[in-house]
Amino acid sequence: MRLTDYTDYTLRVLMFCALNPERSITIAELAESHAVSKNHLMKIVNDLARQGLLQTTRGRGGGLRLLKRAADINIGDVVRKSETDFRIVECFDISHNACTITAHCQLKHVFKTALQSYLAELDKVTLADVTRPMAVSRLSGSAAVSLVPVSAIARPAATKVPLATDKPAKVRAKAKPPSLL
Repeated sequence: MRLTDYTDYTLRVLMFCALNPERSITIAELAESHAVSKNHLMKIVNDLARQGLLQTTRGRGGGLRLLKRAADINIGDVVRKSETDFRIVECFDISHNACTITAHCQLKHVFKTALQSYLAELDKVTLADVTRPMAVSRLSGSAAVSLVPVSAIARPAATKVPLATDKPAKVRAKAKPPSLL
C-alpha cells in the first residue's frame, strides 16, 4: 500500500511542528524545506486546523503550531482522515467491481485483513513517537540520529544546467600577440 502525497505531506507538516514546538512555523518555511507549493500546503494546513490538530495565526508574526500535544496525536487517525481511498483491490468497491471471479475469490479477505493490520499498527504510534530521537539499540548499534528541522540542512546552491535550446555564449576572439619584428 502506498500513501498519497497528500498524506505524506500531512505527516511532514505535523512532524515539522512537533520538532519545533517553541515557535510558529510559516507556510513559506514548510514549502521551502519540503519543496512543495504553498497552495498545496495551505490545503493541508486548513484541513489539519479543521481537525483541531493545528492552531493557525494570520498576519505578521503568524504561523502554525500544534494545538494538541504530540503524544495525543495518533498517526492512524491522521492517515485515516487524510487518505481518500483504502481500496487496495477493485473488489473493495462493490459499485465499480467488474472482476469475474469475485464470488469465488478469497484474496480480498487477505487484503482486508492486511489493511486492518496496517491501520492497527499505525494506531499504536503517536506523533511524539515518530519525532523523538531514535535509540541506539533500534539502529543495531550505530550512532543515534538526531532529528533536525529540514530548513537547517545546508543545501547546495542551484546551478543552471544548459539546455539544448540555449544559445551558446558568444566567444570572444583572443587578441593576437604583437608580432616581433
